[in-house]
Parts: sequence; structure tokens; C-alpha cells
Amino acid sequence: MKRGTLYLLPVPLFAAKTPEEAANVMATLPVSVLLKTRALRHFVVEAAKSARAFLKWVEMPCPLRELDLQELNEHTPATAVEALLLPLLAGHDLGLLSEAGCPAVADPGAALVALAHARGIKVAPLVGPSSLLLALMASGLDGQRFAFHGYLPARAEARALSIRELEKESALKRQTQIFIETPYRNQALFDDLLRVANPVTRLCVAANLTSPDEFIATHAIATWRKRQPPLIERRPAVFLLLAGSC
Repeated sequence: MKRGTLYLLPVPLFAAKTPEEAANVMATLPVSVLLKTRALRHFVVEAAKSARAFLKWVEMPCPLRELDLQELNEHTPATAVEALLLPLLAGHDLGLLSEAGCPAVADPGAALVALAHARGIKVAPLVGPSSLLLALMASGLDGQRFAFHGYLPARAEARALSIRELEKESALKRQTQIFIETPYRNQALFDDLLRVANPVTRLCVAANLTSPDEFIATHAIATWRKRQPPLIERRPAVFLLLAGSC
């Protein structure tokens, strides 16, 4: 039997709450993504509630209750991922949705993609917004050599040690270091960066990308220490660091 294709569907970086916001949000997605999404009936999503909200704004041609939505997140046992491939093995196309941005990048959906490759299922990534690439593009830091490290440690002492290690790696490789944090710990991370990093190291903070209150700024640590701190608490943010020379 012919197998379906696993489509990696980007979604907007922030959730629309009104029709006006939805129009702006959907403008960040290519028409090809919207058309492909409307054609699908099977989805693997990080959270069903937010996925339904997105699919509502996509204007699916069928009632949302008729869609097959299966969740894959940090609570999904590894043994349960195989069953998510069943629509594909039955010949149906399947869409993979993240909570925001591109699926399978800093996202549990990577487990499904890996398994699809192992089972010989075609994987098709579609173009859309990525907070990591948008932040790197806008940072003015080195876009030739960079590394993404995901989340830094939650405990202050371990986080400070990690910042020092990233700064050393950046200086050694002349490499931009990219990392993120749970939004409610953004301010603690920012404060530690200002406390621990070298004054000449450059730091970019990119928050609420593509939203009406988007914030992006890059300064040396010494300059950040003199400025009013950005309003980043509880706002999705990306941090980028490039070590300077004394």
C-alpha cells in the first residue's frame, strides 16, 4: 500500500486572539502552507487546544471535530510515538504542528520525524517562520558560525557556569551562541548574562518576533548594563551571544 507523506507545517510565532490579529498572523505563512494544511485531515500536534485555535484561523474546509489530532509532547512515552505513524502507513498524508514556528526544531516532533525516516516515509518540510533564524538574521552577530544550545540550566549557579562556558566557546570558535529560556525565567537569565559575561561581549535579545510588540536589540554587555532592561518577562525570547576581545 502506498504510504502518506509527513508534512512539517510551520505555524505563526504568536497566537491570534481576534480576526484582525489573525490576518496579521497568517500573513507570516506562505500561501502554500495554508493550502497544504487545509488539504490534510490527520495531524500530530504538541497541544490539541492551541492546534485547534490555529486550524480555526486557517479556515479548514471541514468541521474541526472531523479532524484527527494526536498529541506528541514532553509527556508522550517513547513507546507511543510509533502509533502516530498509523495514518501514514495507511496511505494518508499527515501534518506535524509545533506550538510555534517550525516543527522538530527545539520541539518534541523531532522524534516523529526520526521514526518516519526509519520507516521509509517521505518527510516534506514547508517554509515558515523560525524564531531562531529570524533572531540570528536580525542580531548583526556572526551568521556564518553559530550553534543552538536550547535551554540553559534553571538553577542560578549552573546557569552562570553555562554562560561562562558558552562565552569561552564563542571566543575560541568566533561562533554566535544561541539559546532560549522558559519565558517566566527570561529576566533571571538576562540578569545573569549582565552579571557574568565580559563587558565587550555582544548580546542580542529578540522577543515576541513577528508580533506587533516585537523587540530586537544588540549591544555590548557594558552597554546593556547602562540601559533600561527590556520588557521580556513572560514573552517568548531568543538570546544570542558573541564574545568580544578585550
